[in-house]
Amino acid sequence: MTKLSVIVPVLNEVASLPGLCDHLMLLSRQGAEVIVVDGGSEDDSADLIECMGFQLIRAPRGRALQMNVGAAAASGDVLLFLHADTRLPPSALQLVDCQVKSALAWGRFDVVIEGRPAMLKVVAWLMNRRSRITGIATGDQALFMTRAAFDAVGGFPQQPLMEDIEISRRLRRLVPPICLTDRVHTSGRRWEQRGLWRTIFLMWRLRWAYWRGVPASQLAKAYR
Repeated sequence: MTKLSVIVPVLNEVASLPGLCDHLMLLSRQGAEVIVVDGGSEDDSADLIECMGFQLIRAPRGRALQMNVGAAAASGDVLLFLHADTRLPPSALQLVDCQVKSALAWGRFDVVIEGRPAMLKVVAWLMNRRSRITGIATGDQALFMTRAAFDAVGGFPQQPLMEDIEISRRLRRLVPPICLTDRVHTSGRRWEQRGLWRTIFLMWRLRWAYWRGVPASQLAKAYR
């Protein structure tokens, strides 16, 4: 089986750590190398992760930077980047191992967004459909790629937003993505806290602006 490294960027995630650590422990028992990269949490996230026995790296804040730092420390042939509020399906490691055959392979999972609003099911369906048509993935879909593919595109771009979109664009130029229909489950808290329709329209507007060439640094201000 190909050695797989799971890299998890975290920032002030103490509330969700029990569930995350249980999930990471299961992945570790299945043979994955687990690396958690803390971006300067102001709560007890880093200490709790270390107490649980996971490999913890401290890095400057920024999801792209944290994931690049984690990748640099990883020893796996395949890298999987997992958001702190996303959970992989039980057979995820085996699925990735079976699908990654070429040296530059990369891909993502379909996603389910958990939350009370029924509209979240529609949002997830649209995300999965759009990703399959465009070959562009989001971080919520648990991006995975070979070490060779990661290195070939220079890792995640050092930008504060849309790093998942940009690395997908670059990887897509190498080979088309592997689109797994097995689903990861991610939290819908962002949509619920900010307002479902407000968040949907904001993300559409930001993606459209990014496609037109608006710098990610400018879009990050609008996102925050």
